[in-house]
Amino acid sequence: MKALVKTGKGKGMLHLKDLPIPQPDPGEVLVKIGAAGICGTDIHILHDEFTYYPPVVLGHEFSGKIVGLGEGVEGWREGDRVVCEPHSGACGICDLCRSGFSQICSEKRSPGWGRDGAFAEYAKLPTSMLHRIPQNVSDRSAAVAEPLAIVLHETVERGGIQAGDQVVIFGAGPIGLLAAAVARISGASQIILVGTEMDTVCRFNIAMQIPVDAIINASREDVVERVRSITGERFADLAIEASGSPEAIAQTVQVIRKLGKISAVGLPGNKPVHFPWQDAMSKVVDLHFNLSSSHSSWIRAVAVMGAERIDPGFIVTHEFPLERWEEAFYIAETGSGAKVLLIPQ
Repeated sequence: MKALVKTGKGKGMLHLKDLPIPQPDPGEVLVKIGAAGICGTDIHILHDEFTYYPPVVLGHEFSGKIVGLGEGVEGWREGDRVVCEPHSGACGICDLCRSGFSQICSEKRSPGWGRDGAFAEYAKLPTSMLHRIPQNVSDRSAAVAEPLAIVLHETVERGGIQAGDQVVIFGAGPIGLLAAAVARISGASQIILVGTEMDTVCRFNIAMQIPVDAIINASREDVVERVRSITGERFADLAIEASGSPEAIAQTVQVIRKLGKISAVGLPGNKPVHFPWQDAMSKVVDLHFNLSSSHSSWIRAVAVMGAERIDPGFIVTHEFPLERWEEAFYIAETGSGAKVLLIPQ
């Protein structure tokens, strides 16, 4: 089978290879990948800015169909359409796992960086991580279930977004756009999206379809003054930082009110971040750091997709075969599109 493999440590080192079709171990299934999304984490791995264990097939956002069952598998059958949580390899016995936080277990080895992932024609996956795709949800949309679960975890479960909140979202990429959609169905009274000049190509247009209430181009405008004006000098209840930009991270404190909340989502890679700690203390800010998704947020993601409250496929702008992965990564990294899918078959 064709697979996109990070072959060694260092920048680059990403190659399309021919690999044997994996055979599922006991408790696993073999999944034929329908679609897989390029994540910011994949780009960080390409540039050697995130943990990974080569050689490894990249890709952790995907949908697919079960085509083989490992020994002892019950409750699943060939033909089932599935998505999969990326928390495989968690030990199951540490305090974090036993408290329901397996996503940050030190032993976790997720598909796409710790074990072979979905930028391939097939992947073997543990049944304990699977969720069925609702019948009314397409493979294309289901491939975006993982970032939707992340957003639900980091804005609803940890960020505590509430009806009536004024929300500022830094970053107009896939996570930022999904955060805006979640804020919309959560009853936010004002949704302000902050992006940069590169987002004028297509991402701001997608945001207007959600719709957001205001868009700020940080390349041309004073973000803090615009937020002050839009919110009637009250500033925001919640700031969601989904860009990973050090400048944006610092501005989150400036755009929220006293006792406001910050949900940190974006990864800055190896860039240093200068955070206005004294200002955050003076405002008595609640700052929530986030990483990955929770089991409960996956249940929420599947539920809102099945109920047609959010179709996360609205952020998909490009689809490419595996052979055109370099073009796909370029579009994802430069912001020429929003969510870019690789279609292995």
